[in-house]
Amino acid sequence: MRLSLHSDYALRILMALAATGEQMSVDEIASHYGISRNHLAKVAQRLQALGYVSAQRGRGGGLTLARAPSEVIAGTVVREFENLGGLVECMDPATSTCPVRGGCGLQGALGGALAAFLAHLDRYTLADLLPQPARFRALLGAE
Repeated sequence: MRLSLHSDYALRILMALAATGEQMSVDEIASHYGISRNHLAKVAQRLQALGYVSAQRGRGGGLTLARAPSEVIAGTVVREFENLGGLVECMDPATSTCPVRGGCGLQGALGGALAAFLAHLDRYTLADLLPQPARFRALLGAE
């Protein structure tokens, strides 16, 4: 399984903000990670709409965490940024055209694997993803 760039970037934004504890612009975050500013901006807007970050527009503006790192669950973030019903076509009953749907064990096997994956991520908060914030800041180049 591979997470989308949106999930990846969402977690990266949250980790950068939690590690620095400061307001950061989308440009700063994109520069530190060496990733597309435009893609990051779209993810930042979604994080704001979901209540994970606060955004201040204009000169001197930027993003700040809107929740404590200990309250942000990694599994929840992934669920909100991924289309998990589409892991395989047969898992979406509204659009499935599989002729053997309901007669094979693939849906159950993959559904169980997905549930185990998300349950594992649910055990981690944003704070857990940053066991050494100072080292993370240094590696990010945000000191």
